[in-house]
Amino acid sequence: MSDPLETGRHTEIHRRIAAALAELVPDDPSLPPHPYLRRHLAEHAARGRVLDDTHVPPALLPWESSLAVRRLLAAGDAGSAGSPWLRAWARLEPFSRNVDPRSRATSLQLAHYAAEASARDSQLPAPEAFAQAPVTPVWSEGRGPDNVWLVTRSRPTALTTVEGAGGTRGPWVVAGDDQGQLHTLRRDGSTAYAPLRVHSGAITHLLALPGGRLVATGSTDGSVAVVDALLGRVVFEAVPRRPRTWVSSLALYQPAGHTPVLLAAFSDGHLAALHPAVFRPVDVALPQLWGDAPLLCAVASPGGDQLLLFTRNNEVHGFDGHTTLEFSRHSARVRALVALPAPGQYAVADEQGHVSVHHVDRPDEPGPRVRHGRSTSVTTLMVAEVDGYPSLLSAGGDGSVCRWSLPELAAVGRPLSGHTESVTALSKVVSNEPRLVTAGADCTVRSWPLTTQTFRDAPLVWDRITASAPCPSVPHVLASARAQGIFVLDIRTTERRTVLTGHTATALAWPRVNGKLHLAAGLEDNRIVLIDPRPQAGKPSLRPAHELAGHYLPALALVPLPGTDTNTDLLASGSADGRMCVWDLRTSELLAAFPDHRFSVRCLATHRGRDGALLASGGSDGNVRLWDTRRLAQQGPTITCGQYLVNDVAIAPGSDQELLVASAGQDGTLKVWNAGSGEQTGQFSPGDGELSAVTSLALPSSRSLFAAAGKTGIHLWDPSANRRLLQIVTGESVTSLETVPDPESGSSLLSATGETSTMLFRLHHDRI
Repeated sequence: MSDPLETGRHTEIHRRIAAALAELVPDDPSLPPHPYLRRHLAEHAARGRVLDDTHVPPALLPWESSLAVRRLLAAGDAGSAGSPWLRAWARLEPFSRNVDPRSRATSLQLAHYAAEASARDSQLPAPEAFAQAPVTPVWSEGRGPDNVWLVTRSRPTALTTVEGAGGTRGPWVVAGDDQGQLHTLRRDGSTAYAPLRVHSGAITHLLALPGGRLVATGSTDGSVAVVDALLGRVVFEAVPRRPRTWVSSLALYQPAGHTPVLLAAFSDGHLAALHPAVFRPVDVALPQLWGDAPLLCAVASPGGDQLLLFTRNNEVHGFDGHTTLEFSRHSARVRALVALPAPGQYAVADEQGHVSVHHVDRPDEPGPRVRHGRSTSVTTLMVAEVDGYPSLLSAGGDGSVCRWSLPELAAVGRPLSGHTESVTALSKVVSNEPRLVTAGADCTVRSWPLTTQTFRDAPLVWDRITASAPCPSVPHVLASARAQGIFVLDIRTTERRTVLTGHTATALAWPRVNGKLHLAAGLEDNRIVLIDPRPQAGKPSLRPAHELAGHYLPALALVPLPGTDTNTDLLASGSADGRMCVWDLRTSELLAAFPDHRFSVRCLATHRGRDGALLASGGSDGNVRLWDTRRLAQQGPTITCGQYLVNDVAIAPGSDQELLVASAGQDGTLKVWNAGSGEQTGQFSPGDGELSAVTSLALPSSRSLFAAAGKTGIHLWDPSANRRLLQIVTGESVTSLETVPDPESGSSLLSATGETSTMLFRLHHDRI
């Protein structure tokens, strides 16, 4: 047992070291500190219990190389009140491992601004230490992610938890992904070692084995392996690859009068039984399974023995060692099966989103049944004790996690809605502060306090931002749509006005009608409406001034166009019906409809030059088409981009009076094309997953840049030099980017909108 006096003396020594080292950090964040400071200052401060912004100055963080601030903050309570910069950095740290210091400094400033503005609900001036940053914040309505444990380029598909020897090294969370890799995370979310390649296909299931450190893995490559999760190595190939099959389930099962066995079910109905310690085949009585990717689950019978449950499409059957019986039948294919704490009880989730509880002794008696969400399937189930009460957690394709009381299945609290895509796996960390761990198809693993308060304090409604648009002529006015409302915000006065309610908007734009600025909104009922956004006394929401009807599916993109003369106001719309339409806004007349894109028209962009305006459209068919807005006809050849889906397009002037068209692709590349010839002139691969948005920026020096948004950041790229200039780490996906000029300051404003928040940045032309 350690001596308290000796421990206190060591703490004081580290406190003095941290204070002395902090004095050596340059005030200018563009100057690199000594390598020892970058690597060890945060650790000295943590050991001295002074892990705060005074002892670890913000100017050090862009250069911090231990990448352990997040872990150190999680390990202790020192400095929690005086460390807003450290906490802002901790939210970015998982995404910043390969980011240059200049980009880190910019990202840190924006993250700190967002956190402080959200906490105080007011605007904050730019900090003096970052006064020369190329990008500065103007306004924010979100804090950014603060519960992300892991970000990967692949999708996590399975989770489990292991305990180290004697509990000293665990519990650790183990995640498998769709590339066959295993990621092991410590309790603070840091990775224990580099991703371990286990399979040649996606990992479908993970099962922690008795002993605390071994994990069985099943894959789409048709094999089962055993991994030492603490050392990060494959120790046994339990089932060699079975061609043309995949592992549909793993389970531990103890037949009557026999030791436990490890069962692996395959998509063709094959069932393998292995010894869970030596992993050799075991001869035990097993049921005859059918194909159709069965799921397995062992449930304790009321008599004390175990029953093996397995699924067949929409049915659940049981095997008692001799006989197979049908226990329950469901309205759709069973997606998840889990044993409940009470003997004989089990829970089922199906593809239609239903969750139900059943008892093996009462197969004909329907149990409680609820629905997860409104129109989503359930992807996985897990039983957990929350504040002493047994609960059932269900995860859905809408990215949410619901909590249900047992056995009555009453909803407890609100759904957790942190993932932007479906939740693929659940796990739990049992400790003094239990955690819920969720994996999502959005390439993140997130951690939540597993408490009643977490579910009670979840947002009542998942108000996802469905569209946004900054006003080009009044750059400090922003239009945004959430849930079933559209509002206009003046970021200088923070005045927010609702302009339309009762409709979900799918696209927004700012055209002029007869010289007056209007807001155009594509709605979920396929209409496009034009709203005069000027306030009207006594009217909290406004009635549309014009209505454009003609699309068969909702508009996904809107862009104003200069007309053929000064008296014509045009609007282009791209729809999920595969058509790009051009409208006369004065008469609401449909001037032209082009069905050339075979699938959805996902994006539009326009550029006005001396010879008129050029319009670009991109679609789900992977093509970009250019249009002459005067002739209302396609200009030049169709560009086949080879990027799968084209998510967004942008146009910018290039050298030699040529126009450049950039396409942001599903394959993670930004490709640049010559607008005249359709030939590719450049390509940028930021390595940040699928690119969801792109916009252009014209500098006074006649240089054009492109900003592209990936899974975790915004990348500013110079196509003429083929060089990335800056990476803004957002920590979450950005769905929309748009730049507008700000004549007052001689700079440009960049609007970046994600699923839950919008930020407005100032791009300083002379600093980029």
